[in-house]
Amino acid sequence: MADTTDDIAEEISFQSFEDDCKLLGSLLNEILQREVGNEFMEKIERTRVLAQSACNMRTAGIVDTAEMLEKQLASEISKMTLEEAITLARAFSHYLNLMGIAETHHRVRKQRSSELLLRSCDDVFNKLLQGSVSSDELYDAVCKQEVEIVLTAHPTQINRRTLQYKHIRIVHLLEYNDRPDLSPEDREMLIEDLVREITAIWQTDELRRHQPTAVDEARAGLNIVEQSLWKAVPHYLRRVSNTLKKHTGKPLPLTCTPIKFGSWMGGDRDGNPNVTAKVTKDVSLLSRWMATDLYIREIDSLRFELSMNQCSDRLSRLAHDILEQENSSDDRHESWNQSLIRSQSKQLAPFPTQLPAGADLPACTECNDDGSHYPRLEVPVTDYRLLNRQDGLSRSTSLFRDSSLNTKILANGSSPTSSASQAAAASRSASFNSSQLVAQRKLYAESQIGRSSFQKLLEPRPPQRPSIAPYRIVLGHVKEKLMKTRRRLEVLLEDLPCDHEPWDYYETSDQLLEPLLLCYESLQSCGSGLLADGRLADLIRRVATFGMVLMKLDLRQESGRHAETLDAITGYLDMGTYSEWDEEKKLEFLTRELKGKRPLVPPSIEVASDIQEVLDTFRVSAELGSDSLGAYVISMASNASDVLAVELLQKDARLAVSGELGRPCPGGTLRVVPLFETVKDLRGAGSVIRKLLSIDWYREHIIKNHNGHQEVMVGYSDSGKDAGRFTAAWELYKAQEDVVTVCNEFGIKVTLFHGRGGSIGRGGGPTYLAIQSQPPGSVMGSLRSTEQGEMVQAKFGLPQTAVRQLDIYTTAVLLATLQPPQPPREEKWRNLMEEISNISCQNYRSIVYENPEFLAYFHEATPQAELGFLNIGSRPTRRKATKGIGHLRAIPWVFAWTQTRFVLPAWLGVGAGLKGVCDKGHIEDLQTIYKEWPFFQCAMDLIEMVLGKADTPIAKHYDEVLVSENRRELGSDLRKELLNTEKYVLVVSGHDKLSENNKSLRRLIESRLPYLNPINMLQVEILKRLRCDANNKKLRDALLITINGIAAGMRNTG
Repeated sequence: MADTTDDIAEEISFQSFEDDCKLLGSLLNEILQREVGNEFMEKIERTRVLAQSACNMRTAGIVDTAEMLEKQLASEISKMTLEEAITLARAFSHYLNLMGIAETHHRVRKQRSSELLLRSCDDVFNKLLQGSVSSDELYDAVCKQEVEIVLTAHPTQINRRTLQYKHIRIVHLLEYNDRPDLSPEDREMLIEDLVREITAIWQTDELRRHQPTAVDEARAGLNIVEQSLWKAVPHYLRRVSNTLKKHTGKPLPLTCTPIKFGSWMGGDRDGNPNVTAKVTKDVSLLSRWMATDLYIREIDSLRFELSMNQCSDRLSRLAHDILEQENSSDDRHESWNQSLIRSQSKQLAPFPTQLPAGADLPACTECNDDGSHYPRLEVPVTDYRLLNRQDGLSRSTSLFRDSSLNTKILANGSSPTSSASQAAAASRSASFNSSQLVAQRKLYAESQIGRSSFQKLLEPRPPQRPSIAPYRIVLGHVKEKLMKTRRRLEVLLEDLPCDHEPWDYYETSDQLLEPLLLCYESLQSCGSGLLADGRLADLIRRVATFGMVLMKLDLRQESGRHAETLDAITGYLDMGTYSEWDEEKKLEFLTRELKGKRPLVPPSIEVASDIQEVLDTFRVSAELGSDSLGAYVISMASNASDVLAVELLQKDARLAVSGELGRPCPGGTLRVVPLFETVKDLRGAGSVIRKLLSIDWYREHIIKNHNGHQEVMVGYSDSGKDAGRFTAAWELYKAQEDVVTVCNEFGIKVTLFHGRGGSIGRGGGPTYLAIQSQPPGSVMGSLRSTEQGEMVQAKFGLPQTAVRQLDIYTTAVLLATLQPPQPPREEKWRNLMEEISNISCQNYRSIVYENPEFLAYFHEATPQAELGFLNIGSRPTRRKATKGIGHLRAIPWVFAWTQTRFVLPAWLGVGAGLKGVCDKGHIEDLQTIYKEWPFFQCAMDLIEMVLGKADTPIAKHYDEVLVSENRRELGSDLRKELLNTEKYVLVVSGHDKLSENNKSLRRLIESRLPYLNPINMLQVEILKRLRCDANNKKLRDALLITINGIAAGMRNTG
């Protein structure tokens, strides 16, 4: 499990950290005293003291006394009433959350106080230049770097968003508390604010009562952009540019951005039937809406700032043209309006008295009238006020600000006077022909009625002469076009006809950049470079990074769904059953169809709903194109035909859509990315890519449409569940080597997309360590990587932590490119890895898949079956409706073992593999490999980190209370295996005890135990009661609270 402190544990100053923990803890104690009373507070404190004493005894090696204290603690917990158990679980859970908040604050504090942060751009640039890298090589590598961080909706964020925002507020208050100039009165008010926040947290329900939808998940991702990344990105790029100029004499080009962002939220349909084609389209449009809205706010601020008159001739001419165009447009608009009203009065029925209910809301909303099943899209206003406070403004955000969309309007702007007139108007409107209706709707969407007067109060009248404030004229025009863009998106979200002219709105980032760059060049030419490099440069960099979509949306679907779709098509065409053909016949058919110019799918085809959904998804991808969407990822890919099948379905949809539109589809075709997940598929990855690139059509397609660039994704989660963590790591390493070798042979550049989870059991771990341990040549200036669930909030939830993470990504990729890690020095090293992997895999699978008792033991010893009640994700916990581990998703598999503190998926099999090799006399070899080979060192360090968080006594307690007596021996054997793994990991690393090379992390873990251990004991007791009373909703709530608390203490879920 990757602790969110792993990257920065060594950076924490423990004195100030403990001071903050004491402050927050004492405030929580005062609140609890008031909320639950003195008597129960004594019980809480007694529980904490017992747990602390037991921990102290274990640390001192006095095991008998520790066990006695633990038994006493478990006994007292078992006698608690349900109400007492819930209150205790809530109290300790909040203690742990507050400690986590203190850790987050100290990460920020350390970054702020350090003159030269380790692994920062300044640090790494300096080291590279002191080595063999020239300043030109460094500059080119940074400018050409292509890193994309892909945020996913994997269900591992356990905290409600409401609580996340309250936690952020406390971080801000702690930051304010660090100020040395606070007066006693200020500090007293600050303490009152903290008390208010913690009281609000205590009185807030910590459980999600409803399952989030796919749109909810996407909205959460967009919120991360608005609350943090929007501020972090320009700050990060300024830092890179200034550091680059310091070391090479040249700043980062203004539109160059080494890091971009992608998303799977609303596009990942693998095993999630809730992600439909409509959801994907709505999320993409919503993302565009949010981007446009953010740009409008920035333009407003920029117009206020750029008040000067002096400008370049080009900008002056543009401002003059804009004024002339607006004046002539006003005249034409007035004349046209009068003409239209006269013609309406003669020929047309009056304009409808009101829009249909819900017309002011996007299509993905819940509306009782039309039966829509999508949730209403709401943005928490108060949260944004806080996050924008540093800008000096409290901006409240709502999806649609234009109140006129809710106003009942007649064609002449008057309100209806009676229900009779409404009925008459409705009757007349029913006779509209379609072209008249389109014209009326367009006029309505463009209407300024009810807001133009108000707008005049807010903004001064624009100057009539271009010599006065030309920047404001140009930027005012940009704002107007952005507002039209936003209104167009609102119409599209409502599925209303949209007939905007292309020059009325922004479709691409280049269109928006053009006037901004002209303003920048003008300021530079007039000697105002200092102004140009401020807010304007920040906005240009935001546009270069986020484009018009904030984050391009990837689509993901399982390969089997595409095969089923082609089965339906070939069956309809009497060509046989596609999935029954051998690989060569599939490839021959697919290649032939791809070379053809006619559509394959007949318009008249009728298929099952699940097949139609696949076809609809490809249609949406054709309508949106590569301007809005990123890659099409094929999960469970195993053959070249899996890739060509998607290429064919994509081509067919684009032909159909372009035929209907009468013009080419927007953007280009999506990159098709095979995802190799299982050990078997990883072993065949190289041969699949070789087969693809040997097909003339495909190779030419990659060169022509994707700049000779092949993307391949490797999955860490399922490979780990399939064969164990060490075998997965080794097979991933070899698969990347194979793919790189094949692409190099064909002269194709490759980008590897790493599907890493948050926990070590799912491929997680410190970002820097992970990138530095990749095979040489696999990170050549480009990388894609997922960030999932709670790790998104932990790494990017605050602008300061986000800047640090972006720094780490940049420097790690730069080092891996310019100073690649060394390959294994001897063939013997690879042979030893192979042997460890084989023994490890055999041991892991013999227990997890071949032991007939293991599945039942897993269900008894962990809360896996109860995790589904958490409501933390929109997708099911299983890909298919079977009870075996094979179809269980990797997240609940890891999550369940994390809760019991046994963390079995991250270490099982490793001890057996190391022992097998050490027993053959290779101890010194492994110690040498550990010191010299980054891959092996990273693997061992991560396993050692996990072992440091595992707790054998707690895992034993779960077994003794919850597991059937005939299966307890299996649990005992597994605990022996854990101790055996610890022994051999320490032998290889040369450490005397676990986490010896990361004492800060060890100390952080130990500080949580007095609160974490009692919650585990509470969970065991509640599970025992719940399994005898499965329908008791209050018991279920109590269990979910303990799950929240343990996740807070482990700083990790799945």
